[in-house]
Amino acid sequence: MNFRLSHLCAALIAVMAVAPVAAQTSAQHELTLDSLFVERAYDSARFGPARWLDSESYATLEPSAEIPRANELVRYSAADGERVRIVKARELVADFRDRPLLIEDYAFSPDGKLLLIFTNSERVWRTNSRGDFWIFNLDTRHLRRLGGNARESELMFAKFAPDSARVAYVRNNDLYMEDLRTNAITRLTHDGSDTLVNGTFDWVYEEELGLRDGFRWSPDGTRIAFWQLDSELVSEFILVNYTAELYPQLTRFPYPKAGEINPAARIGTIPAGGGEIAWAEFHGSPRDFYLARMEWATPNELIVQRLNRQQNGNNVMRIDAASGKSDQMFHEQDDAWVNVGDDLHWIEAGESFTWVSERDGWRRVYRVDGGGANQRPLSPAGVDILSVEAVDPVSGWLYYIASPDDPGQRYLFRVALDPDTDRIVPQLLTPADQPGSHSYQVAPGGQWAIHTVSRFNSPPVTTVVSLPDHQITTTLVDNATLAARVDALDTRHEFFRVEVEPGVELDGWAMYPADFDASRKYPVLFFVYGEPAGQTVRDAWGGSRALWHQYLTGLGYVVMSVDNRGTPAPRGREWRKVVYGDVGTLAASDQAAAVRAIAARHEWVDLERIAIWGWSGGGSMTLNAMFRYPELYQTGMSVAPVPDQRYYDTIYQERYMDTPQNNPEGYRSASPISHAQNLSGNLLIVHGTGDDNVHYQGTEALINKLIAHNKNFTMMAYPNRSHGIYEGEGTTRHLYGLLTRYLQENTPATTAH
Repeated sequence: MNFRLSHLCAALIAVMAVAPVAAQTSAQHELTLDSLFVERAYDSARFGPARWLDSESYATLEPSAEIPRANELVRYSAADGERVRIVKARELVADFRDRPLLIEDYAFSPDGKLLLIFTNSERVWRTNSRGDFWIFNLDTRHLRRLGGNARESELMFAKFAPDSARVAYVRNNDLYMEDLRTNAITRLTHDGSDTLVNGTFDWVYEEELGLRDGFRWSPDGTRIAFWQLDSELVSEFILVNYTAELYPQLTRFPYPKAGEINPAARIGTIPAGGGEIAWAEFHGSPRDFYLARMEWATPNELIVQRLNRQQNGNNVMRIDAASGKSDQMFHEQDDAWVNVGDDLHWIEAGESFTWVSERDGWRRVYRVDGGGANQRPLSPAGVDILSVEAVDPVSGWLYYIASPDDPGQRYLFRVALDPDTDRIVPQLLTPADQPGSHSYQVAPGGQWAIHTVSRFNSPPVTTVVSLPDHQITTTLVDNATLAARVDALDTRHEFFRVEVEPGVELDGWAMYPADFDASRKYPVLFFVYGEPAGQTVRDAWGGSRALWHQYLTGLGYVVMSVDNRGTPAPRGREWRKVVYGDVGTLAASDQAAAVRAIAARHEWVDLERIAIWGWSGGGSMTLNAMFRYPELYQTGMSVAPVPDQRYYDTIYQERYMDTPQNNPEGYRSASPISHAQNLSGNLLIVHGTGDDNVHYQGTEALINKLIAHNKNFTMMAYPNRSHGIYEGEGTTRHLYGLLTRYLQENTPATTAH
């Protein structure tokens, strides 16, 4: 149940790059619901998608100056910002089209002579992953569409072979290979259906394991490795659309709820020209493990991460591509859950790789040699790394993000790839006098990076910096106009820590009215997430939601957020995993203890006017707060919650709770619905009826329980909206207007001095 509220239908289009150093000027905007959600006057500009072409230059998309609503691909030099147009918009007009293709994503062939263009995309669950692919020859300037007689927007995940002469893609859940020299198309698999998919994934693998593109070319281009998922025995969920036609439309899809039958997964390799599939050998039922990651190590071997269903063990396995025979390289085990290794980077032509583990209580990066027999830590003890950003075997450096002293910050470090050298002490590359959240796209060779930094009240600024000195050479996006608007709002905020029991301090932030007076009493609205998939207390730009919180301070509210134990802050394994088996109970207790401790510290907190709100896991935590601590919270606003954890999917829920069969009391205790009889305050429940992720079904089950206990509440259903509740004209403005109005009516900000 990832906290993903920013997935828009055309995300790549929405973030189409602005030209470097471009800054617009406009009149000041008052902070209102309309300026936030209708005029979008406080939206930040972003840069990309960008690709490093080599160690010195990068490519990106920019709006065309010649053709409205078109874009083009340009190359920049990192050293001096020299700009060269690689593909002009007018070159992207095919014989049968009167408008140029809108580039949504792109990839260069390994030899640099061809450009693969993704366009005309359609949404598949949470991303626009199906569309059209075109090849643009950078020498001849010729443009042609892939797929032969394929319908529009039918192809997925097209990728060049290492020889640049072939492209593979998924079409209707089967794998195809197209020869760019002859235009011949070879269908590699023949059994794709609604329930059996090749080279892509079902709903639950995509949502909870972050997998969508399900095939990989071998390094020598002779074979293709791919996932196959069989969901035939998985129970279907049905979404009902009452408003599209005269009669309801039904959408059916396999969705395994906690404790139920999972899809069966397997991995095979097939010759690139077609032929017999070599299926990897794994012991056990394919419905009781997850094939969470797969990459080529050498032209002959795959590395696969195989999680058991309980997700407390990760077998890192080596697969012979030709025969499918497997052997275990090493095993990660945890008493709670293990994390999938997303930071595996190859060293020395597949002989070594990096690996991140919490085995000593902290997320540390290791160098793995000798087929797994030799694992040496690279990052320091007692510090969580957040991600590996780049590995440069030539210079011998590994770059990673961490924040050793403040869980709300993010900084870039580098450390030697060889722990036997004299460079074992990590170097902080982000300037120490620049706090905030920093992210990087490091160029090959590690001499340059595209760097983005933001702070709680400062929108993102994107620059090109040299490394290791971190000097700015080019400003790509400065968001100067937005920063000036935000500065004019006279914002007041602070970060703090609050002790909830001896030795346990929680991180938090607070936003105050501009005319805050500590001698008065103020209502406090707590924004919560609180589950293992999200952290709210960050020194980072929060976008329109954070500005809505700022808007509420203008109405007289103090807005706060606290990260309880169990959230993914870089505070050690024990901090994150103490909630295992009972997600919801300790978290709600921490949140309530924080409210009481803050009120004891500050007399201006009005304990008669405490409100709480959250979305997704935060919606669930809002319910837990309202039902478990009715004496504390006056008002709650729960958006798209999971009232009963049995109703959510296997991979997420079982990761943190085991199965309902093995942990029935944990599921009962942790689920808000079990405590609904205690409601005494004002509760607003909001849900989209088309939510394929957190089903509206759960909210209806909660409604039945509240009715049975004769509890008053308010309900708002948004027809056919998904988990983000953004589809349809005026939806976002309406939703935040509803939340604002409900808060004002039930926890008013006005009070006597």
